[in-house]
Amino acid sequence: MNAREAIETASRDEIEALQLQRLRWTLQHAYDHVPHYRQAFDAAGVHPADLKSLQDIARFPFTTKKDLRDNYPFGMFAVPRTQVARVHASSGTTGKPTVVGYTQNDINVWADLVARSIRAAGGRPGDMVHIAYGYGLFTGGLGAHYGVERAGCTAIPMSGGQTEKQVQLIEDFKPDIIMVTPSYMQVILEEMLRQGKDPRASSLRTGIFGAEPWTEAMRHELESKGGLDAVDIYGLSEVMGPGVASECVETKDGPVIWEDHFYAEVIDPDTGEVLPDGSEGELVFTSLSKEAMPIIRYRTRDLTRLLPPTARSFKRMGKIVGRSDDMLIIRGVNVFPTQIEEIVLQNQQLSGQYQIVVTRDGNLDQMAVRCELQPGMQAQAQQLADWVQQRIKTLIGISTAVEVLGADSIERTLVGKARRVIDKRPR
Repeated sequence: MNAREAIETASRDEIEALQLQRLRWTLQHAYDHVPHYRQAFDAAGVHPADLKSLQDIARFPFTTKKDLRDNYPFGMFAVPRTQVARVHASSGTTGKPTVVGYTQNDINVWADLVARSIRAAGGRPGDMVHIAYGYGLFTGGLGAHYGVERAGCTAIPMSGGQTEKQVQLIEDFKPDIIMVTPSYMQVILEEMLRQGKDPRASSLRTGIFGAEPWTEAMRHELESKGGLDAVDIYGLSEVMGPGVASECVETKDGPVIWEDHFYAEVIDPDTGEVLPDGSEGELVFTSLSKEAMPIIRYRTRDLTRLLPPTARSFKRMGKIVGRSDDMLIIRGVNVFPTQIEEIVLQNQQLSGQYQIVVTRDGNLDQMAVRCELQPGMQAQAQQLADWVQQRIKTLIGISTAVEVLGADSIERTLVGKARRVIDKRPR
């Protein structure tokens, strides 16, 4: 198995020609077989034949999570239900989940792209991969699993939770790679230390971390504590699952978008206008090869930038700075959880765990930040709280209450994504 496929080193002209061919097929496939898209295209006065260049995609309407929920469960499928080999669904914390379907070919493409991502992270056939993403309706576990096997590696399907057992299996099986959310990797490292083990002495040489935004400060934390290379894998269930984009271990300069299967745009989240590469805005994806559920201009709500190619011929995406729907507006100031994360991780006396608590006092929103000491750290909690408070005021421009708690005081995520924001404001 070659470390790279030919398309990963193709010319820009070759990539864009393939994108245009596949984009034309996708638009026609969606128009012919998904009533929602036929109605949306007709209402916007566009037809698949109107796509003469890649830029013409801007004439077509966006797809939102609401569209998927309005067509729950199978209304967005473009093939008969009998041709759907698998169904996944998002968490659905604010109502019905968003349901996605895959033909057998879709699953094969997905496995190929996760395998490509593993190779980009330095994985090679024969490597053992510890998978601590949750299995089930969430796309993380099975998406990673099939990619691991397609890459010729050995899958350890641990799933999430049972942190002591996670550590035991890492100790006993000696995997080369771990695939997990970055916040749960923090918990695993803490458990290793609690058991008196040095995480840097473990067999793990690479962590492929995704499913939630994380910062360069988090990368430094995981690499220094875990003695491994931390690379970012990006995906979302509505577009495919993990493996839409992934970092290359030799550069670690942002996930490479696998542009032969996904067309990416960045738009102004308020106006919908397409922004030039390098501008920060909301990431939008159109699938180029999905059969069961093509997705046209899906608004991810993730805020990032499109960057030029480096290690591969495809464009990259910058680190997700936040989500437009996760952004907190506190007394007129935009606040993203990742901004708080960067500040907390700057101080070696703090564990890196944090929570933001938002309340309302009369008509004014109030924000408090809870963080905690490193295990065994003897420090003046109030002095640390004052330091965090001052950094937030200086860097973000908002006054907050800050509480520094003892070690292990903040609830850990045991299966997946960390709960960083507790919003107690009345609905």
